[in-house]
Amino acid sequence: MNVSRRSHRRPMSEINVVPYIDVMLVLLIIFMVTTPLLTQGVKINLPQASAQSIPPDKQQPIIVSVNAQGEYFLNIGANPTQPIDSISLTNRVSTQIKVEEQQNQTPIVLVKGDTKASYGNVVQAMVLLQQAGVSNVGLITQPPDQTSK
Repeated sequence: MNVSRRSHRRPMSEINVVPYIDVMLVLLIIFMVTTPLLTQGVKINLPQASAQSIPPDKQQPIIVSVNAQGEYFLNIGANPTQPIDSISLTNRVSTQIKVEEQQNQTPIVLVKGDTKASYGNVVQAMVLLQQAGVSNVGLITQPPDQTSK
């Protein structure tokens, strides 16, 4: 005699959260993709108040100086005391960064602006460095006790 057994299934009373997790992951991916597009401007690493000096065992940093007249100077090259135009600045820095990266060194790039230099000129120097392929730029400052008032 075959006794047919019916399986007694209880109705499922829990909420299936898998579709909600899928929706949340899709939203997370959308936000991760669109967030970098919302930031604009020049990427720089601003020095902190208690900035540390560069250790002497590191390679010489690339320093772009901006004087009060808005002229650019570069510490690498034949004559660092002569003003340099924006195209030459971009080309020289780009070449120097490629050389340092081939030697497995992380290039250190700093901007030194005169206190009377226009903010726009200093920002333009950072834009030129960004066009040259520099990913991180530091700013050179003086400690508070050495600044003249």
